[in-house]
Amino acid sequence: MTNLNENTENVLLPITEFSADDEKFMRRAIALAKIADSHNEIPVGAVVVCDGKIVGEGFNQSIMNNDPSAHAEMMAIRDAGIKINNYRLLDCTLYVTLEPCPMCAGLLVHSRINKVIFASKDLKTGAAGSAFSLLNHEKHNHQVIAQAGLLNDECSTMLSAFFKRRRAEKKAEKKQKATINLSSD
Repeated sequence: MTNLNENTENVLLPITEFSADDEKFMRRAIALAKIADSHNEIPVGAVVVCDGKIVGEGFNQSIMNNDPSAHAEMMAIRDAGIKINNYRLLDCTLYVTLEPCPMCAGLLVHSRINKVIFASKDLKTGAAGSAFSLLNHEKHNHQVIAQAGLLNDECSTMLSAFFKRRRAEKKAEKKQKATINLSSD
């Protein structure tokens, strides 16, 4: 495994392979993402692992909880903090199906997560190097190691299918509303 480059501008580590445990934990995050999808939430799942054991789990719940902060990472880190009885998650790794947003990247820094492994990059709002580089900002007193690409194809396909379905649903709603408006005239 490659170590973090001393140049903090290069926040994503060049990884050629992941371990069987990495894959096992990401598969659990994918299972959680599917739960989010079943609730018509953006399918993102996350697990926090410490000493080889899952200590926190979460999936996107912003819509169902009417809580814009209820991202998968937030839910998993809250769960882990309660389970290990500490607000600092030193020596823990977060596995998440989508690159963390700026809010979640801030949470990773403040919770002192050691490493984040994510599947798919988020070119619009990803804060682990795709759109922003917040995990390793020079002014932070904690740096988070980031690794990308584990089970990327599977997670990207799930996200693309979700947004394709959502666009089709919104188009159908607009069409239905237009039909109702025409019939009421």
